[in-house]
Amino acid sequence: MVAAYMGASTLLGLTQGMAMNLVTVNIPQISGAIGATTTETTWLVAAYMAPNVSMAIALIKIRAQYGLRNFAELSILGFVIVAILNLFINDLQSALVVRFVSGIAAAPMSTLAFLYMLEPFPSQKKFTIGLSLVLTNTALGPILARLISPALLDIGHWHGLMVLELGTALMAFGAVYMLPLTPQPRAKVISTLDVTSYLLIAIGFGCTAVTLVLGRLYWWFEAPWLGVLLAVAISCVTAAVVIELNREQPLIDIRWLTSPAMLHFAAALLIFRVVLSEQTTGAAGLFQQLGLLNEQMHSLYLVIMAATIAGGLTCAAVLRPGREPYIHVVALLMIATGAFMDSHATSLTRPQDMYLSQALIAFGGVLFLPPALASGLMSALKKGPNYILSFIVIFLSTQSLGGLLGSAVFGTFITWREKFHSNMLVEHLVLTQPHVAQRVAQLGQTYGRVLTDKTLLNAEGLALLSQQATREANVLAYNDAFLLIGAIAAISLATLLGHIAINALRDRRAPGTAAAA
Repeated sequence: MVAAYMGASTLLGLTQGMAMNLVTVNIPQISGAIGATTTETTWLVAAYMAPNVSMAIALIKIRAQYGLRNFAELSILGFVIVAILNLFINDLQSALVVRFVSGIAAAPMSTLAFLYMLEPFPSQKKFTIGLSLVLTNTALGPILARLISPALLDIGHWHGLMVLELGTALMAFGAVYMLPLTPQPRAKVISTLDVTSYLLIAIGFGCTAVTLVLGRLYWWFEAPWLGVLLAVAISCVTAAVVIELNREQPLIDIRWLTSPAMLHFAAALLIFRVVLSEQTTGAAGLFQQLGLLNEQMHSLYLVIMAATIAGGLTCAAVLRPGREPYIHVVALLMIATGAFMDSHATSLTRPQDMYLSQALIAFGGVLFLPPALASGLMSALKKGPNYILSFIVIFLSTQSLGGLLGSAVFGTFITWREKFHSNMLVEHLVLTQPHVAQRVAQLGQTYGRVLTDKTLLNAEGLALLSQQATREANVLAYNDAFLLIGAIAAISLATLLGHIAINALRDRRAPGTAAAA
């Protein structure tokens, strides 16, 4: 039965992960299928994430009040129904509605994946082996989505992706109904102010998610509605905080969340999500700029998947209470090394050139999160079960919103640096220089068989030279971004080593101080 529950958790985790990423990694292909531009199609990601980033807050209390079994069965049933609705999408408007509902329906899947993985393990192994394995499954979702998408698009275009989502949902449906979870006592825990606070938080988080997804595309200072969304988000979250601070039994303990220990924990997770955007956004984005598609990067994704699995199994084997800082040292060292290696990319770089660096980042990424989550959960449990919800808010906020923030910051930095490098390169492309004129003439000869007018040939040569300059500027921008990520990881590593050294000195002085006293 242990294997059955672990298999069910894996299935649920991959179902949720692919449901979230099948659209995200195939924006250009989907845009043609629904008759929309790439920017318009990105609204599908925003529509999915808007409700998804805050749903877990409500689900914890819903599960406690209405029972774990009802929660599991109704959640998976709702996900199956929404997966069926995906098959009827034929334009952008219908896709937006269904993806919004999908974001709501998919939120319980990650919770169920956690519960099913922790179910068969004894209590001392739930926070070591259980957490490591379930977080490894979560990390595999984006990789598998990129691996299998090309074949699905060849078979059934947009609907091929949706058929896979429905198939995995139906298998998960059977697993949930065949494998019950241990029932938990019910209690009436939902109050009117809980609903009010949650709605305010949901609006605030949703507006923030939409802004982070679309801000780089519409540009931050050129679309007034982005500022309106941020103003609404700040107002709603502030109102929720005011309500929670004046309640005897708050939905979220704001005072505990703003304690130094929790702020340190949130900052660590947020930095991790920003650093890990090197792999989720950086490497794939670089190769897309170089003209490679997902099917041409299969080997790289296979290497990343193997490294992710190896990292998860390693973490499950070595994770013990007290070892968290040392595991984080190894993880940050691997991520920093991989990022610095990637910062030497050129326009001739191909996926095989990044096998080692991306494997290091994948291994380090999956090695970092389980110790952080385990230590955070233990500190929350020491305070009491009521603090679990507050901890979940920190964890999910830093993972969902932190992931979106990392991608937004990474993409914005690349856009900024690309403009800088483009200006620097174009300044030196002057036709009065002999080598530039010669290069334009060589490129123009590409069209020599179809064009005889020398002026048109020069124009085509200039266009091709401009494309090459833009490509090189993009490569340089990605190198800058990889270097920045490596620097952030290295600074975090140095800070962590300093913290470990200070704690070690304090522990060595403690026995002497006690003896003197």
